[in-house]
Amino acid sequence: VSSYRYEGDEVNLTLAKAEAKILHEKISNKAYNDDDLIRILATRSKAQINATLNHYKDAFGQDINKDLKADPKDEFLALLRSTVKCLIRPEKYFAKIIRLAINKRGTDEGALTRVVATRAEIDLKIIADEYQRRNSVPLDQAIVKDTTGDYEKMLLAILGHDDA
Repeated sequence: VSSYRYEGDEVNLTLAKAEAKILHEKISNKAYNDDDLIRILATRSKAQINATLNHYKDAFGQDINKDLKADPKDEFLALLRSTVKCLIRPEKYFAKIIRLAINKRGTDEGALTRVVATRAEIDLKIIADEYQRRNSVPLDQAIVKDTTGDYEKMLLAILGHDDA
């Protein structure tokens, strides 16, 4: 599966306004898996999505994620909310994923490894800063507390610890 996503900073405000209206209409009609809704979230640049979602909030009075909480037990809606969160503030989203992977009985090694490894060359430093801001503990300390051995050393090396 792949999707074309323009990564530039150019924003079309007319398109943002029109697509905010489409998103609101689809969500109001509970047409959560509508092709237009999926297309907008899957193909627009981060800058365009932010403009669209800002207009959505201005025009309709609340964040799109509040409107997507119509049925908190609906897994598809949960995925849509996660998609929107990841598009808007990826560092906040991934810091939460790491927190959830560490702060439970036993480490969710799959989730922790996936975030650290896939974000290493993109924005892991920003994610680590966000993790510390939200949890009052540096990410490397949280990893040391929750992991051991070669797995711990690998994660610390990816985080940039030369002594790992």
